[in-house]
Amino acid sequence: MKKKSTSQSAFFNLRVLVGLFVGLAGISLALFATAKPYPLTPAQAQQKYRVTTRSQQISPLIPPGFDCSKIRQLGIDKMENFRAGAIMIFCGQAEGGGERDEAGSSSAFSKLVHKLTAPVNFGGTDVDLVTGTETAPHIIQSETFTGANPDNPDQVLAAFNDSRCADSNNYSGLSVSTDGGLTFTRVTNGSGCSPFANTFGDPVALYNKPTSTWFTVWLDANGSCTLGGYKSTTPDDPNSWTHFCVHNNGGDDRESGWADNNPSSPFFG
Repeated sequence: MKKKSTSQSAFFNLRVLVGLFVGLAGISLALFATAKPYPLTPAQAQQKYRVTTRSQQISPLIPPGFDCSKIRQLGIDKMENFRAGAIMIFCGQAEGGGERDEAGSSSAFSKLVHKLTAPVNFGGTDVDLVTGTETAPHIIQSETFTGANPDNPDQVLAAFNDSRCADSNNYSGLSVSTDGGLTFTRVTNGSGCSPFANTFGDPVALYNKPTSTWFTVWLDANGSCTLGGYKSTTPDDPNSWTHFCVHNNGGDDRESGWADNNPSSPFFG
């Protein structure tokens, strides 16, 4: 029988092969770590600069050199925010404004972002809802709920928590404007309180177009109600508001509401 040579046996020895592989891997890693990056050609460098600066020209929201191939991987196509929108426009996946011109003026998209994020003045000068006498310590108001009359834009209601008659279990208040919100008058009955007796704030104010009636809803302690309301067709008259019960449940709290005043809607009124 012919005997194998030592060198031939070593070549097929598993431990020798593993050692050889580890050694070669170490050498490769060392060469990789010490190697310098392959320099970009002038055309590649210009393209890289163009991509980086173009993203900033479209919008400062776009990360410099953003890789458009990662849009779906990162879920950007499913996001609804300014940065995602800017990236989608930059990558040609959505329509938007053009780039900056040679004079350096900002793009249409950047102008839109600036306009949408700039402070907005709603309704002009602030108007005081709390007219009339205030007597400490019951001088706290909060949580306004405002509505306007679609049949008479000059009529605006603002319901709110009002502590002025807390001693008589009336924590609700209402102010009415008859000049489109330029001025308001707090609705007060003969006792110096709001017409919403035995209510505890958390306001809702709604106008019902089919009946030309205003409704307010509050946390309520009248009878068996826990949510109760008052309604009126002449809201600035404190004696015109009549009570009705909405709901009875000990867990009622922080109610809200809306009215469908679109005549073409199947839920009109």
